[in-house]
Amino acid sequence: MNSTFKHEEAQRLPILALLALAMAGFICILTETIPAGLLPQISQGLNISPSLAGQWVTAYAAGSLLAAIPLTLLTRSWSRRVVLLSTVCGFLLFNTLTAVSSDVVILLIARFFAGASAGLAWSLIAGYARRMVVPSLQGRALALAMVGTPIALSLGVPAGTWMGSLLGWRLTFAAMSGLSLILIGWILLAVPNYPGQSATQKMPLGAVLRLPGVGAVLGVVLTWMLAHNILYTYIAPFIASAGLAHRVDVVLLIFGMAALGGIFITGKIIDTHLRKAVLLSLSIFAAVSVIFGLSTPTPAVIYAGIAVWGLTFGGAATLLQTALADAAGEYANVALSMNVVTWNSAIALGGLTGGMLLEHVGSQSFPWAILLLLLVALGIALRAKQGFPAENSRETGITPVA
Repeated sequence: MNSTFKHEEAQRLPILALLALAMAGFICILTETIPAGLLPQISQGLNISPSLAGQWVTAYAAGSLLAAIPLTLLTRSWSRRVVLLSTVCGFLLFNTLTAVSSDVVILLIARFFAGASAGLAWSLIAGYARRMVVPSLQGRALALAMVGTPIALSLGVPAGTWMGSLLGWRLTFAAMSGLSLILIGWILLAVPNYPGQSATQKMPLGAVLRLPGVGAVLGVVLTWMLAHNILYTYIAPFIASAGLAHRVDVVLLIFGMAALGGIFITGKIIDTHLRKAVLLSLSIFAAVSVIFGLSTPTPAVIYAGIAVWGLTFGGAATLLQTALADAAGEYANVALSMNVVTWNSAIALGGLTGGMLLEHVGSQSFPWAILLLLLVALGIALRAKQGFPAENSRETGITPVA
């Protein structure tokens, strides 16, 4: 009778549990991006240069990049709720330390370990969400669990920047610690627990990478996110030619709101049309890059293009993590830790590549560089029959997800 009850529960979306995972993602993104909007306050408050204050973002990204795989391997035998609580406690501890410390070295260390907490969280959230439901609902469950990301980018970052300007950057980080404390109670009350992997289930990292489809999905992650981050990182100089240099906030708000729409649409179609959704998203983004490259930059073109770009990007994380988890099966957490590394590498490479293009060619080169990367991503996705399987070929029975 108990197993029947659990099966019936799995047939429905556990809304409160999935929203707790979404809140964890929201805190990850907010902790990462808030310093970018508060650099003047941080540099003045600590009497350091803005460039040194900017290394807060670098330290966080380095923590995610370097720690995601080792921490995932270290904790894969732990129960899933213990790992989730550990990541949130990490945010509570290191954001609190950031709020109270005045030592630059300690602050950079705190940022590094906050990034490490995020790296572990991102390797966990997708597999955790999928494990709560039957396979026919896994895409929708992951879409709901990922909704915190576009909300943080479109609403949370501007709100945090406003709060920092009003109350100071220290209270902003203290507020994020408060959110972490609330989330700990939420997880204990609403999120079910699952065991980790046994010793017999563990597979070496290289073997997971060689599983059919895993490498292909990671290849699409790298090329798609590199294309995205070239434009996203340098959106200000790109839109300046259209006379929108002082409307970056509006442009990013349009992008964020469109991304919310994209994740909503993705949640509706991902369980039946994952391959088509990936190919369509890449194709439409490629078409936008062509329009950006060929047209005279005007506010109307920029606003419309940004909205369509945001719509295609909103479901990207959900689509790619679902494809990766499907390909990796019970080794999903290990594969998703590789996704964290690949994703953060694309962010770093996007900043480097975009900066070189901007300096040596100009922002008008962005659309063509993006188009080239998207064509590569499309080529990989089209060939990857196992990473992005044909519709209706995904499993319909309950499968364990690590």
